[in-house]
Amino acid sequence: MKQVTLHGGKRIPALGQGTWRMGERASDHNREVAAVRAGIEAGLTLIDTAEMYGNGGAERIVGEAMANRRDELFLVSKVFPHNASRAGVRAACQASLERLGTDRLDLYLLHWRGGADLAEAVAGFEDLQREGLIHHWGVSNFDAADLADLWAVPGGDACSTNQLLYHLGERTIEHDPLPWMRHHGLPAMAYCPLGQGRLLEQPGLRAFAERNGITPAQAALAWLQSHDDVIAIPKTSAPERQAENRASAEVTLGREQLAKLDQLFPRPKAGRPLPIV
Repeated sequence: MKQVTLHGGKRIPALGQGTWRMGERASDHNREVAAVRAGIEAGLTLIDTAEMYGNGGAERIVGEAMANRRDELFLVSKVFPHNASRAGVRAACQASLERLGTDRLDLYLLHWRGGADLAEAVAGFEDLQREGLIHHWGVSNFDAADLADLWAVPGGDACSTNQLLYHLGERTIEHDPLPWMRHHGLPAMAYCPLGQGRLLEQPGLRAFAERNGITPAQAALAWLQSHDDVIAIPKTSAPERQAENRASAEVTLGREQLAKLDQLFPRPKAGRPLPIV
């Protein structure tokens, strides 16, 4: 599978799996565990979750699904801004590790800026790194001004990635903050890369996919993976969809195909605020 280099040099898969909206209903538990496990079996070994998702329920789903395969995975979780004090980051991380049933995270993100003191958050992340509880840290939902503020605090330029809403139908970040990130060697991790499923119903994308012998999901994910600095983390609760998502890593879109997708899904005009869901 193609890999993307985090700021700092670590190379990770360009395609993984997300878990937003998992762990919210007991009736969905078994199916969600099966979906994450099917993703692992298909080769989607980068798994993104957060303490916010299902109030910790998604982390429990991931912990059960990964069982004894922890060493094969690149595990990502996120901390609430209100927990991002130096002491709060430690407590939140330890709670996440307990729910996941592991002793370390590969990547720990500040979920959004909120009212977090960035210097405190960075100091907390550095403490966790020194103790081996996390290997890398980053942020999510930061625009260019937020990132500039982060770079201004001691150690802030050690940030590994910025997780953002990004897909064919939502390209606002190509104006802000993606240019800033590319200038500083900071890759993007694209959440909701299928537009929460709505993108797959677009007639233009469906027709494009049919002409090229792929599915709409594979077309959308392959477009993201055509960028050297973008990691896509599609979420599905359907175990049977994981192999379809994984197969997108084998799809290479040519120049004409990419131009067609640009025509179907043009960038919006500059000046729009950072999109967040």
